[in-house]
Amino acid sequence: MSNYDDLLRALKDDLNHPCNIIDGEYVNTAKTAFIINPLDGTPLYEQPDTKIDEITPFLKSLAKCPKSGLHNPIKNVERYKMLSEVSFKAAMALEDPKVADYFAKLVQSVMPKSYIQALGEVNVTKQFLKNFCGDQVRFLATGKTTPGDHFGQQPQDYQWPYGPVVIIAPFNFPIEIPALQLMGALYMGNKPLIKTARTVEPVLDQFISLLHWCGLPTEDVDLIHCSGSVMNELLKQGNDIIRLVQFTGSSKVAEEISQIMRGKVRIEDAGFDWKILGSDYKKENLDYVAWQCDQDAYAASGQKCSATSILFVHKKWKEQSLFYRLKDLAATRNLKNLTIGPVLTWNTKAMLEHIKRLLEIPGAYLVFGGKPLIDHNIPQCYGAIEPTAVYVPIKKILSEKYWRRVTSEVFGPVQVITTYSDEELPLILEACERMENHLTAAVVSDDPVFINKVLGATVNGTTYAGMRARTTGAPQNHWFGPSGDPRGAGIGTPQAIINTWSSPRCIIKDVGPIDFSAPLVQS
Repeated sequence: MSNYDDLLRALKDDLNHPCNIIDGEYVNTAKTAFIINPLDGTPLYEQPDTKIDEITPFLKSLAKCPKSGLHNPIKNVERYKMLSEVSFKAAMALEDPKVADYFAKLVQSVMPKSYIQALGEVNVTKQFLKNFCGDQVRFLATGKTTPGDHFGQQPQDYQWPYGPVVIIAPFNFPIEIPALQLMGALYMGNKPLIKTARTVEPVLDQFISLLHWCGLPTEDVDLIHCSGSVMNELLKQGNDIIRLVQFTGSSKVAEEISQIMRGKVRIEDAGFDWKILGSDYKKENLDYVAWQCDQDAYAASGQKCSATSILFVHKKWKEQSLFYRLKDLAATRNLKNLTIGPVLTWNTKAMLEHIKRLLEIPGAYLVFGGKPLIDHNIPQCYGAIEPTAVYVPIKKILSEKYWRRVTSEVFGPVQVITTYSDEELPLILEACERMENHLTAAVVSDDPVFINKVLGATVNGTTYAGMRARTTGAPQNHWFGPSGDPRGAGIGTPQAIINTWSSPRCIIKDVGPIDFSAPLVQS
């Protein structure tokens, strides 16, 4: 294997010459666009800017891939081993401190978050790649057999690819989400066309360059740099070619894509994620629980689909000054180390207006925050506010008048907090039932009876339970995805890859001798 200094030189050269990738060819566009630095608004990276009249070659490339995929359990099976080797080499590259640091700082440059958060994203990607080395890719396509009706008949179940597919990735995890979904699509035999958010395109560019350096054939993945409107047109024109779209992002866009694709989608959309603190307060747990609550609500400036949006606190916790601990922890976050930073999908005015509307609810009050950040050069198109918590009484939350207002997700450092008593637990469970999106959740308690009561009455796809429970967590070691939606996409685990990127196929082999003496019954 080449020295990783060679890899870094190759990556930096590619960073300065970004292109679309179509059927193995690097293709320039007629126009380009600059990604701006979210911290000061200066031009950061120049990227291709694909227009509608340039999308036809992408559709032709996808159309070259048959429905049976680039490989499947019967065809081109050597590709399973090839992709395992690519995973191994890519994991070893990210194991190198210089390479990991390069990607972490690249992530920070386009999606400002603390170095620990950015490096954590790179490490999750590395660990995921480690999980699919050796024979692990072929094991994803493991099938099963069932006894037949007669001698010589044997049904065999397979996991079959879709063929030409599309991946649309979000801005908030520039390497982790596109990398995990891209590799899952490839492992199962699909030919993906991938697009990520315009603001973070260089990270995906560089990850694909890493895969090519590690031996991935350039024709295996098509890459497009374009706006959302251009991508929508591509999906419309390619509706009969594209077999599946995997989308991660806002619920509104997810529904639009679902309509365009006539339901041929796998979605991991937004989540108004909840956390419940049970009644079993212990003083020795206060600092840890407060720290985890702060991390879940405000790490990456609250721009995680798994961030805590609403915190249900048993009154025993409030009485022990949990709110004061949260306020003190939030006050330590600052722009210098990017523990708080620009919000890329909500501007400051919109977030402050939302906070104001919450405070207009009777009984609501500002726990902390609620002010814009100062002494910065963050462009006005982005948001910059202090970590914020607004208290709203539980009965007001459940009222028809205020429900939509309270449960509108702010993809930024804003959370709603409420308190409840033992007698009000049914109200908390009612609130969890009424929420539309069921991504992540946490039940913070060591009481197994309480935990089971909450878990048995709720449906969130990724739910932590116990005193160390959180809503945000690395998804390479467990299922991460929504529950209760048949279109739901998973990420990270073998089961998530199988569910998202393959469909069942049964081949019944029937080669036994024919008994001509047996009567044939007309059906």
